[in-house]
Amino acid sequence: MPVSDPPPIPTPPPEPDPAARDAAEARLAPLREQIDGLDRELVALLNRRAGVVMRVGEIKRAAGEAVPIYAPDREQAVMARVRKANEGPLPDACVEAIWRELMSGSFALERPLRIGYLGPAGSFSHLAARKKFGASVEYVEFTDFPAIFDAVARGHADYGLIPVENSTHGGVTASLDCFLDTPLKIAAEVLVAIHHNLLSRTPLDQVKKVYSHQQALGQCRRWLQAQLPHADAIATLSTSEAARIAAGEEGSAAIGSTLAARLHNLPILFENIEDNPNNTTRFSIIARQNARPSGDDKTSILFTTEHKAGALTEVLNVFRDHGLNLTRLAERPSQRMNWEYYFFIDIEGHADDPKVAAALAEARTHCLQLTVLGSFPQARELM
Repeated sequence: MPVSDPPPIPTPPPEPDPAARDAAEARLAPLREQIDGLDRELVALLNRRAGVVMRVGEIKRAAGEAVPIYAPDREQAVMARVRKANEGPLPDACVEAIWRELMSGSFALERPLRIGYLGPAGSFSHLAARKKFGASVEYVEFTDFPAIFDAVARGHADYGLIPVENSTHGGVTASLDCFLDTPLKIAAEVLVAIHHNLLSRTPLDQVKKVYSHQQALGQCRRWLQAQLPHADAIATLSTSEAARIAAGEEGSAAIGSTLAARLHNLPILFENIEDNPNNTTRFSIIARQNARPSGDDKTSILFTTEHKAGALTEVLNVFRDHGLNLTRLAERPSQRMNWEYYFFIDIEGHADDPKVAAALAEARTHCLQLTVLGSFPQARELM
């Protein structure tokens, strides 16, 4: 048998030039001192701001639920001013992330908030909640959507985060059904880019099972067929539950979030394996209070009509005739009578706007039932 040549010995990196290093350190020293001084000024300014926040919190606590701690219209206005004030070189996304954590800390100073989400920890709902409310609030996981609605209605949670629509797979029917009979209002919305990752301690060629939520498996179907055609795809209650299983089972992997990977100490074998790179989920923030107008709002409506020809068209034509743009239309069985449906629509504008109020009043004359689920600031940017 011929003997192959030994692999070449890699060339070691060159030794750093001490003179060049010392010269660079000498030039860096005053700049680092300048940064240290600016950091001290920033901390002092942040704490001055926190002092004002605490006074705001005193007034809000005295007013009770008449003045909520979280005000979506105020959040939108603050973010708009921050973006306008940013002259660079920091990108807007960086500044917004800093201010979102700053507002999260402000919530904690005014009154600690409890945010309910569909668990377990590490789910995409958990990730979306953290992106929206930051690291300084309390997060409470629930096992299903009705439990989140119930907790918010009873005051056991201040707000709940509910996925309502995915750009790839459409409406989240289990959550839409919860809106059929609830006193709660939609106070805000969040658009979150959903990036799926393959998590495993097992090399790709040894993966026999892939666990994830049914929607996540569907959103990565082409990637799985190309890369793991012989692996069994097994649906779980959540992506985080999938990560928990994969962490303790040899030869298995999970599709989940970066947060799930971190919580379950799972390596990320492949990032962004979703078939649609623009995969986005829209979440609603449910609350006991209505949101005030922000100037750039959306209104969600739930209605049902008589079971007759043209009934739905009559309602939709009302909004067309009032010059209102519809941004979503979905339907769900009423669960009370066969072949009766509830319709969900979103229109641009706040329910307090005269044009929207007039359209709603006229639309009610064509409906068996019409409920305004809430008016809230439109989410324009992905988180």
